[in-house]
Amino acid sequence: MNIAIGTIPFGTTVDLRDTFAILDRFHEAGGTMLDTANNYPFWVEGRTGDESELAIGKWLAARGNRDEVFISTKAGARPSVPGDITLDSAEGLSAPVIARAAEGSLRRLGTDHIDLYWSHIEDRSVPLEETLGAFDELARQGKVRAAGASNIATWRLERARNVSAANNWIAYTYVQLRHTYLRPRPLTRPAESGHTLASDETFDYLAAEPDMTLWAYNTLMFGAYTRPDRPLPDIYHHPGTTRRLAVLHEVAGELGATPNQVVLAWLMADGIVPIVGVSTTAQLEEAIGAADLKLDQDLRTRLNSPA
Repeated sequence: MNIAIGTIPFGTTVDLRDTFAILDRFHEAGGTMLDTANNYPFWVEGRTGDESELAIGKWLAARGNRDEVFISTKAGARPSVPGDITLDSAEGLSAPVIARAAEGSLRRLGTDHIDLYWSHIEDRSVPLEETLGAFDELARQGKVRAAGASNIATWRLERARNVSAANNWIAYTYVQLRHTYLRPRPLTRPAESGHTLASDETFDYLAAEPDMTLWAYNTLMFGAYTRPDRPLPDIYHHPGTTRRLAVLHEVAGELGATPNQVVLAWLMADGIVPIVGVSTTAQLEEAIGAADLKLDQDLRTRLNSPA
């Protein structure tokens, strides 16, 4: 199942009982990939950022299935000032911070290795050589098995990969960006300051770099495709959205699927790993259904080029 479960609310708004139920069902259905970070959900009053990793660690310990799960976690965006709910005091990507952050994540997750370790945000105050050298040291210690960059500009991703190649270090082979079926208005930014949108440049770069994989977050836009109480973000307010939504609903109706499932299937058809944040087993079941939904070339052409 080429879907990753986003775990931001696990251990907080989704209590441990429900967290275990969701993870059990995902695992039973063949899901393996979990996406977390060392700061989820620090922006909620009273939270530290430990909660998501701790919840996953408790589930792994209870089920004894660590080798059957692919753990993705991140460093760089945890606040260095306790109680700060902004990114103003983000820990950054210096070598000491990365080493310390990795140890914290390993401890909370109750594991000796991280399958995929991400730089969560850019930190241009630190040389790429320092950041990537720290990632490589973790890999040489066996604590990290693959590296990725989240919320990074394409030119910085290319530069980072060149630095790693020149030094024979572990390279970023994953990139995590915000992406969904709808296209934003050109030159617009999401309201969430920490989010970076995938762009045409992103996909041009990925097409030229076959070892790279995109993990996409905010794929279902907080439920806006199906829930009337969740309006579309402002960046999607333009005529193209109307046309794409019309085709999306037509295809969903023809397939007997939900619009959310078609969006996820459309992403997976291009080799993208959609991260799906779920807080109920019903939401999870919808995502699981998308894994078996196949879009033939005609349907993909219709979705890609609405009239």
